Amino acid sequence: MSSVVTRFAPSPTGFLHIGGGRTALFNWLYARKHGGRMLLRIEDTDRERSTQGAIDAILDGLSWLGLDWDGDVVYQFARAARHREVAEGLLAQGRAYHCYASQEELAEMREAAKREGRPLRYDGRWRDRDPSEAPAGVKPVIRLRAPTEGETVVMDEVQGRVVWQNKDLDDLVLLRSDGTPTYMLAVVVDDHDMGVTHVIRGDDHLTNAARQSQIYGALGWAVPSLSHIPLIHGPDGAKLSKRHGALGVDAYRDLGYLPAALRNYLVRLGWSHGDQEIFSTQEMIDAFDLAQIGRSPARFDFAKLENLNGHYIRHASDEELVAAIEAMLPTQGGARGLAAPLDPALRDKLLAAMPGLKERAKTLVELLDSAYYLYAPRPLALDDKASGLLGNGGRERLAGVLPQLEALPDWTAASTEEAVRSFAGTAGVKLGQVAQPLRAALTGRATSPPLFDVMAVLGRDESLRRLHDQAAA
Repeated sequence: MSSVVTRFAPSPTGFLHIGGGRTALFNWLYARKHGGRMLLRIEDTDRERSTQGAIDAILDGLSWLGLDWDGDVVYQFARAARHREVAEGLLAQGRAYHCYASQEELAEMREAAKREGRPLRYDGRWRDRDPSEAPAGVKPVIRLRAPTEGETVVMDEVQGRVVWQNKDLDDLVLLRSDGTPTYMLAVVVDDHDMGVTHVIRGDDHLTNAARQSQIYGALGWAVPSLSHIPLIHGPDGAKLSKRHGALGVDAYRDLGYLPAALRNYLVRLGWSHGDQEIFSTQEMIDAFDLAQIGRSPARFDFAKLENLNGHYIRHASDEELVAAIEAMLPTQGGARGLAAPLDPALRDKLLAAMPGLKERAKTLVELLDSAYYLYAPRPLALDDKASGLLGNGGRERLAGVLPQLEALPDWTAASTEEAVRSFAGTAGVKLGQVAQPLRAALTGRATSPPLFDVMAVLGRDESLRRLHDQAAA
């Protein structure tokens, strides 16, 4: 199936939201699995709401997610002349017609439909009238001469056979009175001209599929394979909103998620492959198919995403994680007094500390916070729990162990541990009664990576300075 062509076609009216990211991923996986191509089309026909900032955010979000597209980006608005040409061709063949209904007439149709409790449908009043009856000075729209009897059937790879009665579908507008094409027409023409073989999109487009199928029929073009995937819902089953996590892909980057983890999480939202939860990119490509996409909305689960992200953090290389943290500093570093690129000495410390740091963190933000002890200014600000550990004799034990640490000829995790154990034994206290105040003084927190690893990463001079700060406090 080397001829497979999919497309991702977002509207640039805002960020690349999480549902759009999943749609792009499904299109990308299907194309890659079949050795085909995924094209990118920006549907920017809504000139008032389309912005360059949104286009940049979409391209940036896709790149960060690791989803590349084939060929140049296609901009729908730039193809308006081609869309007009197709509409006028349908008009010339009698498959479309000029409609001169005024805004007032259309408003009356809406009101009547509302009163009678039925869906709004254009009543076809210009379908068979002679254009010579047209009112003077009115610019017409071009409407499709849609079939009025029988049914329109969509064979959907996910939803199955979906049927609409043609009497319930009206003659949709193809070209507005100002000559601009409608979305319905533009999508059909673009998909056809771009050679798209498989349309994979959200099921909020399912009704559009009926309309677009009628346009395909009027043009005598083959309808691509259609797959309408259920939308993502929140954990409570309601439509996904910002409070559930309907954020832009860029927000997940700022929250400290790794692109590989987000990709893995998104692929399992609505698509299943046995009990497998963790997929490498190649495994996703090899396993992905349309038949295993469910028909029910998938539920977004932040806890599951965090756990998955924690797995990816633990399995990432230390260098990769330091680079990912540096990439976050423009948005996350300011409040912590950090700027990118990191000071080389601090970068080296972060790299050395990473094996201990990454075992506990579920996001890069947590990772950065747990590395606080590496970049905290002296004297360290202690949190409440750390302050508590220096009470009840903690500060005195700190002062007691200092001479043994200062006397060490070598400063390593092993040598500092030996010195602390020796002091605890001599003082007749448990190791924790010495280790906990040490941890508090060195990191400002009650929890941290293994204490003696912390001491080794900080080094002799910085460790002793911090211990003296607190012993004398």
